[in-house]
Amino acid sequence: MPSLCLCYAVHEPYRLRRYTVFDMGQNSAYEDDDHNCDALLHAARACYLPMNDVLMRIIRRHGKAFKLAFSISGTALDQFEQYAPEVLDSFKALADTGCVEFLAETAPHSLAFLYSREEFALQVKQHCARIKQVFGVKPTTFRHTELVYNNDLAAALQALGFKAVLAEGTDHVLGWRSPNWLYQPVSAPGMGLLLRNCQLSADIGRRFSDQSWNQWPLTAEKYASWVHSLADEAEVINIFNDCHSFGLRNPASSGIFEFMEALPDAILAHKDFSFATPAEVVKKRTPVGEIDMPQFMSWDDEGADLTAWLGNDMQKDAIHSLYALTERVRKLDAPDLHRDFERLQTSEHFHYISTKWFANFVPDRPNPFQSPYDAYIAYMNVLADFEMRVGAAEAAAAPKKATRTAGRKAAAPATDTAKAKTTGRTASKSKAVAKPAKAESPAADTSRPASRRGSKAKTETVRGR
Repeated sequence: MPSLCLCYAVHEPYRLRRYTVFDMGQNSAYEDDDHNCDALLHAARACYLPMNDVLMRIIRRHGKAFKLAFSISGTALDQFEQYAPEVLDSFKALADTGCVEFLAETAPHSLAFLYSREEFALQVKQHCARIKQVFGVKPTTFRHTELVYNNDLAAALQALGFKAVLAEGTDHVLGWRSPNWLYQPVSAPGMGLLLRNCQLSADIGRRFSDQSWNQWPLTAEKYASWVHSLADEAEVINIFNDCHSFGLRNPASSGIFEFMEALPDAILAHKDFSFATPAEVVKKRTPVGEIDMPQFMSWDDEGADLTAWLGNDMQKDAIHSLYALTERVRKLDAPDLHRDFERLQTSEHFHYISTKWFANFVPDRPNPFQSPYDAYIAYMNVLADFEMRVGAAEAAAAPKKATRTAGRKAAAPATDTAKAKTTGRTASKSKAVAKPAKAESPAADTSRPASRRGSKAKTETVRGR
């Protein structure tokens, strides 16, 4: 019985303001609060609230027969709490139905795995703890930022205890094989690898509103017929999309919500088909083979590589400069610096600096800067100010460290006194055989280093006793 696995990414970045050199050292408010608030409220009204209402109606109608998964970034959760708590409440209501799986990712939606494995593990653990706290479930499936994946990532995730991971089902990796089966990573035997069906996912996420598309308009019945046609050559069909596909990338006037509400009925009309979450797929299915991905892949439409985030020297300079501060930041007991450091890792900051894809931003996720060069200048100015704050925090922490060290040294004389007394008692017991020390001239004593003079004087006193 083939399963349809629906997974939607929920992510909202904190956008930086146009931070100039005149702000450095004067103002450390890096983010455009008004823009972030407006964008989040618009997304809440146009996408998240109506979409979650549709999903709740579907679950009430079909019960456990309908299931799906969400991957919600930490920055999205932050903004829901800050600007639209009703959105977070709607996700909690879906969680209470038991029909939704919540996946893990890096809390700030970062590319930390490429530069610091320790930072990556820290962010993943933080996010898992928060998902557990907010939704009451511990994630067992991982979806990386921008669906970036390779063999090393799978091995690291298995070491962290994950049972499944999502990746892009690219043709140049699969070759003759189909993405519509459960695989396992070559580097993590026993772990489930679910590959995105690029074609069927893009039909909803990218082409639904395209009136020049030869399949427009797309109805639930037509889409279900494409899924049903795979009955004899599929075990799990993975549809992974940005949640912005509903109401933002495809506006409500396109009929996207009506399509989504009708889709489960159309899929379940075929008795051999069902819905399943990634965790259920991995639990019930056996991998049919291994997938070897030594190079990093992503769900970027063109090339499925990392060039959208790391394709030019400006992007590389920005991200290398950021992660060069990792060890310094994490040594500090400074929550505000940790928070800013994590938010500066959000992948969009580097996407905004892209020259290759600058003209291809989707309407629902526009570049807030007029050019990639403006984005680069603003980011590097922010980073320069941030590094100054790190330096100031290090300088402030140094006296405290010196005080603690001095305190430990101040306790040393008591130990030395005790040692001297012990040495004295030992010397007294053996003075019958001890030879008197030779007297030294003042000149010889003066020429000796102070530490050695002190040591000699103490020895002579003990022998005198």
